[in-house]
Amino acid sequence: MTSPGQGHFPAVRPRRLRRNAALRRLVAEHRLHPAQLVLPLFVRSGKRLRQAVGSMPGVFQTSPDEALREARRAAEAGLGGVLLFGIPNRKDVRASEAWARQGAVQRTIPLLKKELPELVVITDVCLCEYMSHGHCGVVSGKGASARILNDPSLKLLARTALSHAEAGADIVAPSDMMDGRVGAIRAALDQAGHEMVPIMSYAAKYASGFYGPFRDAAASAPQFGDRRSYQMDPANSEEAMREVAQDLAEGADMIMIKPALSCLDILYRVKSAYGLPTAAYAVSGEYSMIKAAARRGWIDERNVTMESLLAMHRAGADILVTYSALDAARWLGE
Repeated sequence: MTSPGQGHFPAVRPRRLRRNAALRRLVAEHRLHPAQLVLPLFVRSGKRLRQAVGSMPGVFQTSPDEALREARRAAEAGLGGVLLFGIPNRKDVRASEAWARQGAVQRTIPLLKKELPELVVITDVCLCEYMSHGHCGVVSGKGASARILNDPSLKLLARTALSHAEAGADIVAPSDMMDGRVGAIRAALDQAGHEMVPIMSYAAKYASGFYGPFRDAAASAPQFGDRRSYQMDPANSEEAMREVAQDLAEGADMIMIKPALSCLDILYRVKSAYGLPTAAYAVSGEYSMIKAAARRGWIDERNVTMESLLAMHRAGADILVTYSALDAARWLGE
């Protein structure tokens, strides 16, 4: 008997199952669903505020009331959730507004949970947006001699995550890449009675050139140097596996890989190795490049966006964080 893998033309014709849309749907190995999609939102204090981000067409900085409007659209489209980033009115060297009770994120969370209780609210836990110097941790020294201090930063990150949990966040997502931050956050949450709040760790976050537009949206560009001393080197993959293992050992419940398309190999390895809920972040540069090329007529925005998301899912991503979430949900519905 000939096994399926040993057949030869003309007995075996793989194209038989590709000849029309109905057959292709029937045998598709992977499918996208709106519930897999998470929409990032940038929130700042104020009312009726909706400020366009120039480098990210269709993306806005919004006040909490406008963020609610976007979140309602997400809920109605069947999205899995939203991911909140805060933009403070005032920055300092202690990231004070990151954990302030009246911070933009802390005010937006209860508003969303009251009006849309079934929508999952995830919060980004980082300090760069709130620091006057734009780095993700406490800084010692100035200029070329400046250093990002790991351990003092953990206290601020834990305090920020706790403030989000107290406001009602469903998931906290540390993205700072400080060593030990998952353990510090887990301990702070558990000690305060929030042991049921999951941690989605940006376990493998690379120092990528694809983040440029995000830094416009979040007003978080570093004022000196870069983030290569704490974000991962794109040349490394074994290191990513060690980072993931460490975060899981410290109590992470879910893993985020960022950026997405240039890290499909990491996605595949992480999902294959651990089998836990795994997220991919289709970052600002990926989004803006597709938008820019589509506006010039060089590519079809819908086809390229959906192909990109499908590639991330195929590589192992259960959760897809994308600025195109609302469009993708609409296209899936069509």
